[in-house]
Amino acid sequence: MLNLEHKIPPPVVGLACAALAWWLTKALPALILPLPQRLALAVALLLGLGGLALELWGLITFRRHRTTPNPMTPERASTVMQSGPYRLTRNPMYLGVALQLLAWCLYLRSPLALLALAVFLAYITRFQILPEERLLRQKFGSAYEDYLQRVRRWI
Repeated sequence: MLNLEHKIPPPVVGLACAALAWWLTKALPALILPLPQRLALAVALLLGLGGLALELWGLITFRRHRTTPNPMTPERASTVMQSGPYRLTRNPMYLGVALQLLAWCLYLRSPLALLALAVFLAYITRFQILPEERLLRQKFGSAYEDYLQRVRRWI
C-alpha cells in the first residue's frame, strides 16, 4: 500500500470521485431525492464556490510563503504553513475539493452519491495526508507537532 502514497494527484482523485458520484446516481435513479432542482443548484453553487475559494486561498498562502504547493512532493516544503486558512484547517485545499464534491452530490440529489465523498475523504487521508504529516514531522519536528496540536486535520 505504500506505493500508493503520493502517487495520484489529489485533483485526479477528486475528479474520479465526482465520476463515481455521477455513476452511482445513474445506476440507482430511484434514490434521487425530490428536492427542487433550483434549490439544489443554488446550494451546490454556494458550496462549490466556497470550496474553490478555500483552495485558492490555500494556494495563495503557499505562494506568499514561497514554498511548494505540490502535494506530490511534500518533502520540498520549506516552512510549516500556519497563516491564512492553515490557522483553521491543516488541509484547506483538500477540504476545498471535498466541499466541491459535496456540492456535486447535492446537485445530483442522490444520497448514494455521498459514498463518493466518503471514498475521497478516506483515500486522501490514508494516501496523501498521513504520509504528508509523517514527512513534515520528520522535517520540522516540534514546530510541526505544536501545529498538529493547535489545528485540526479537516475542520
